[in-house]
Amino acid sequence: MRFARSSLAALKNAARALLAPLLVAAALAPTVGHAKDAEPINLGYAKCAHCTPLSLTPQYATGVKLTATSFNTGNDALTALLSKSIDIAQVTYLHYVTALDKGFKVVGVAGQINGGSQVLIANDLPVQAGDWDGLKKLIMQYKKDGKPFRVAASRGNAQDIHMRGAFLTHGIDINKDVQFINIPNPSDHVQALRRGEVELITSVEPFATQIREVKAAKFFAFPYDQAAGKLTNLIVTRPDVIESNPQGVLETVRAIVKVDDMMAANKPLFVDTIQKVTGLDKTIAAGAVDNLYPDYRMYRASAMSIAKMMHDLKYVNSDVSDAV
Repeated sequence: MRFARSSLAALKNAARALLAPLLVAAALAPTVGHAKDAEPINLGYAKCAHCTPLSLTPQYATGVKLTATSFNTGNDALTALLSKSIDIAQVTYLHYVTALDKGFKVVGVAGQINGGSQVLIANDLPVQAGDWDGLKKLIMQYKKDGKPFRVAASRGNAQDIHMRGAFLTHGIDINKDVQFINIPNPSDHVQALRRGEVELITSVEPFATQIREVKAAKFFAFPYDQAAGKLTNLIVTRPDVIESNPQGVLETVRAIVKVDDMMAANKPLFVDTIQKVTGLDKTIAAGAVDNLYPDYRMYRASAMSIAKMMHDLKYVNSDVSDAV
């Protein structure tokens, strides 16, 4: 028994001796990995409540010099990415599918934030919140009277596809039953409602909350009962960026994850960030945060469903589910 115990002790000591250099190497591995920074990365994002947290990513990036550039819309950010003015872009799943449909090479590398859509309807229309049957009946009455029922969104953003999908779910054909109005800049949505240029609009936060706060329209629904669900933002890049600067892409994603976790845990910081970037009132920023869901994950099955829905809606020419 004494021999067995002494042999066991010897084996333990030998194991510790063998493990020691491995543990030191493991401890040093992250330091070695960051010893040489990656090539700089320019990240582009749109000026919406969802996107404002990305303005914080440069200060939370390690191992890469990260620049965050704001654009008016996700379309502008995507154009900059495809023209190689930036390296990584925050877009929507809709932008992603549209780019694939047009044959552009883009790769999703992270989620960012979901939600942020509201359907708003003119104050004087006799439809209650959530009454899709009542809305459909009103639209059919407009159609019978030969009047266009005008619905608006910013074509190319997530709210556009959320609206189209929700209409499809509730038996409203956006190509035949209503007249679609494209208002490219979401900040112009409030004035379009005030001027009576549209009957219904699907807007993005924080502009949707702003519209309600100034009583330019009334709340109708959150358009999440469709294939896209609440999925909104997606971080994409080009294959050549991944090939030439994989560490830079990795460190950018790590910074996005850090910021997402902070936004989820610290709503006051989220509110302050929105207010700082957009210049909107704190009350509006706080209202917007209640409709936003930080999430850096990507959802393949849902993304494929979005691609199929966009094809069904004739938003794109081909079904790019396989490419997704």
